[in-house]
Amino acid sequence: MRDNRIAQVAKALSHPARVAIIRLLSQKEECQCNDIVDELPLAQSTVSQHLKELKSAGLIQGTISGAGICYCLNPNTVAAARQTMAEFMDLASVKNKNCC
Repeated sequence: MRDNRIAQVAKALSHPARVAIIRLLSQKEECQCNDIVDELPLAQSTVSQHLKELKSAGLIQGTISGAGICYCLNPNTVAAARQTMAEFMDLASVKNKNCC
C-alpha cells in the first residue's frame, strides 16, 4: 500500500505544470482555475486537466465558490505525502558508492 502511495504522489508531481500549480497554491493559499491560468502559460483546459490529476492524488482540494471552484492544498495529504516521500528517499539512499 505504501509503495502505491509513493507511486501515486510521484505520478501526480511528474509534470512541471503540476509542480508549478502546487508551488502557486503554496504561495497564494487558494486560487480559482482562472487565477491559475493567469499565472501560468497554459490554456484553461490544460490547467483543468492538471488540477484534476492533483485532486485525484489528494494533493489539492476544491470547493465551489460562486461560478467556479476554489482550489487549495490539502494540508493533511500534503504532510503525509511529504513524510512518505522523505522516508522513501532515506531508504533509497546509496549505501555503496563503489557500485559498478
